[in-house]
Amino acid sequence: MFDFLKPNPAVALLKEDHIRVKDLFDQFEQATTRPAKKKLVRAVLTELKVHAAIEEEIFYPAVRKPVGKEIMNEADEEHHVAKLLIAELDLMDGSESHFDAKFHVLAENVRHHIKEEEDEMLPKAKGVKLDFEALAEKMARRKETLLADGVAPVGEDTMAKAGKGNGDSPSKAAKRKTPQLPKAGKK
Repeated sequence: MFDFLKPNPAVALLKEDHIRVKDLFDQFEQATTRPAKKKLVRAVLTELKVHAAIEEEIFYPAVRKPVGKEIMNEADEEHHVAKLLIAELDLMDGSESHFDAKFHVLAENVRHHIKEEEDEMLPKAKGVKLDFEALAEKMARRKETLLADGVAPVGEDTMAKAGKGNGDSPSKAAKRKTPQLPKAGKK
């Protein structure tokens, strides 16, 4: 009778992930040692890889059409940017000069993505005529498998590896590729 008052189990699963990853971001900001920061980064990367996979494989396709192309396409692009940063951080050992900065940019992007999902996408998704209990069960099973077996490499991993580990500093990479400028007075 009052179905609108029942929590949506699929949305609740995603929001639990959001809470967990935001807490890990906060812990990173409070961490003072390199080993603690590295451990937190690895935990965040695992959480985000698994979360992105269940959204992209299961949740997004189920709600894409009714939620709308504009919102869903933006979410796809935000995932792409996050996955590229995740892949670059995966290649780093934590000693690089841009390690913390890259992680902060990832955190900012993910927090922005979470806010948009929770303010725009998820409220629209709640109104979709779907069996959200079955969807949540499928998402939970997939998440369990991914946590046990790991997440398969994605295209962004290939992009990051193509940089041959030079993703630490864009300014360093630019210095390596600086073209010779013509001398003054010559054309």
